[in-house]
Amino acid sequence: MNLLLKAATVIDPESPFHNQTVDILIENGIISDIDALIEAKDGFQEIKLDNLHISQGWFDSSVSFGEPGYEERETITHGLDVAAKSGFTGIALNPNTLPITDTSASVGFLKSKSQNNAVSLYPIGSLTTESKGLDMAELYDMQEAGAVAFGDYKKAIQNPNLLKIALLYAQNFDGLVLSFPQNNDIAGKGMVNEEEQSTLLGLKGIPALAEELQITRDLFLLEYTGGKLHIPTISTAKSVALIKEAKAKGLQVSCSVSIHHLALTDNELTSFDANYKVLPPLRTQKDVDALLKGIEDGTIDMVTSDHQPMDVEHKKVEFDNAKYGTIGLESTFGILNKILGTEKSIALLTKGKSVFNIENNIIDKGNKAELSLFTPKGNSTFTEDNILSTSKNSAFLGKSMTGNVYGVISNGKMILKSL
Repeated sequence: MNLLLKAATVIDPESPFHNQTVDILIENGIISDIDALIEAKDGFQEIKLDNLHISQGWFDSSVSFGEPGYEERETITHGLDVAAKSGFTGIALNPNTLPITDTSASVGFLKSKSQNNAVSLYPIGSLTTESKGLDMAELYDMQEAGAVAFGDYKKAIQNPNLLKIALLYAQNFDGLVLSFPQNNDIAGKGMVNEEEQSTLLGLKGIPALAEELQITRDLFLLEYTGGKLHIPTISTAKSVALIKEAKAKGLQVSCSVSIHHLALTDNELTSFDANYKVLPPLRTQKDVDALLKGIEDGTIDMVTSDHQPMDVEHKKVEFDNAKYGTIGLESTFGILNKILGTEKSIALLTKGKSVFNIENNIIDKGNKAELSLFTPKGNSTFTEDNILSTSKNSAFLGKSMTGNVYGVISNGKMILKSL
């Protein structure tokens, strides 16, 4: 792959070309030259895009597809194409398939299935066998096969001793343990945030306490054991405060927030649209404000799409019976850019790589070309026409966005979205 990017504005604080508009020559997947003006060469494809901006490749720490087992929701091949056209060069794939990703063989299948793709797939192994929360899975073997972390997707580890043992054991190979922040006994049969809206709508609520109690427990365990703990998709003001305090103590804890928890509140539920049925549930504006503050002060490490495709049979039903989840890959940049601006958005979309111990490629001569291509300008409304995923369950339909993604250059390949 030989390319010449013309008039590309670099957004990469680690690069000597940060905030400069330059031409970039890419030979066989490597950045061979960066200069104010580079003449086209024979055999090089020239890329000119309106108001082109580039950054280090974006990484999403929580993505679900479906394959194996739920291919009607999304296949790996098509899902990675969607990720590329949404600007992501790497995704961490959740272990919510059938069978569950809980062995080295199942990790190997995912790595093999995703080979020769512009987007790198990093499997998350299940922390427990079949994600049942009873017995610890083969963590070391899975890491050797390519798993980057271990957690039961959207399932809390109810047994504190199991989490304690996992945190201790994973230290032997620098493993990252994930713990979903929900106490199931407190959450009960709730479906939405327990607040004024749940009462008005007659929907069973999940109190913020369910999340905060679990995080408190997990942080106590982390303080006792040491190791590395990642808390995915936090959603409440108190959760931010708890993690901020733990970081001040020097604990190796990281956390993410989903894009829908930054942009939406439980006021959306008045439509009874099951696309807004997510876990953790959408919270209040007070919680959203606290999450944004947590991003500003560095408590929250990264933003994820928490992309969870769900077929129409599980979404176009009564709210009580609908499955949790929303897709988010296609809308993440446009929503985040509108809320936080470009440089902050890019930082949040790239920082997760360091937490998950994934290679970071600075935009400089001689380095691997792992680039996200986008324009930060232009306002639009997200519609079903913008959905590239097989499943269409987006919580952002009808929402306004800023900017647009062109695609990616990574792993010696270029994938651009039709504009």
